Amino acid sequence: MTENEPSAHPGWTPLAREQVPRPTYFPAGLALGVAFIFWGFVISLVMVAAGLGLFIAALAGWIREIRYERKHR
Repeated sequence: MTENEPSAHPGWTPLAREQVPRPTYFPAGLALGVAFIFWGFVISLVMVAAGLGLFIAALAGWIREIRYERKHR
């Protein structure tokens, strides 16, 4: 529906379009990293290190993507 078209109901106005961010796997990577960290406390410190590495990599990637997206809006 464009601005020139009548609204579906009298007195209603269409909402402004919002830009939706692109889908990403980084939140899932963060969650998996946290799960590995806590699992590592039970299993071994090697798993804690792997989880911490995954957590840091996913966080850095997500922040980099957000900064890139804001810059190119």
